[in-house]
Amino acid sequence: MNKPASIDVYIAGFPPQIQERLQQIRETVQKAAPDAEEIISYNMPTFRLNGYLIHFAAHKNHIGMYPAPKGNDAFQEALAPYKGSKSTVQFVYNKPLPLALITDLIQFRIAETGGKVLL
Repeated sequence: MNKPASIDVYIAGFPPQIQERLQQIRETVQKAAPDAEEIISYNMPTFRLNGYLIHFAAHKNHIGMYPAPKGNDAFQEALAPYKGSKSTVQFVYNKPLPLALITDLIQFRIAETGGKVLL
């Protein structure tokens, strides 16, 4: 995929079922971080607030979110069902998106980057 000009263009490049999931993540991040700026970085949808807040990208079998506090003790149990590494998490297509967990991850990242957390 060539570098998309916007998150809308990125999402439009996928089949409808994946578009829906990408849009759900986007809307969840927008609600959790309404002051974040939407950009494309590393060819991925990215939200920036006091630096990079979160990237997400569609892959063959999952949507990845980067960075995610997979190695953080506070999220260890909540993220245990998901594949990933210390700083990534993968949400497979055949399971519902954990939107409440994504909201918590965004709130954590806002605090981590020095922003104001909305509760």
